[in-house]
Amino acid sequence: MLKHGEANPLNIHGLRELGWCPPHFERVLFDSVVSDHVISSWIYENLSGRFYIGPIDEANKRLVLVAFEIPGEASYFSLMLSQINLASFI
Repeated sequence: MLKHGEANPLNIHGLRELGWCPPHFERVLFDSVVSDHVISSWIYENLSGRFYIGPIDEANKRLVLVAFEIPGEASYFSLMLSQINLASFI
């Protein structure tokens, strides 16, 4: 994380955000009221592992799937989700 004075090699090489969700990633599914950019910006600033963000259509409702390679990051994201997913961030 650059805010702590160290560069993340995954960021430098553009390998941090994946375009597909590997099966071993820990998944968090929720109804988002903010854009994907707000979510990915928070992840880039506060976490260090690889992740995936994408839409899921389930039961006529559009949900967002965020998945993390490091299970602890999924737990931290889940705990902070009520603060991240606020309409005031838009």
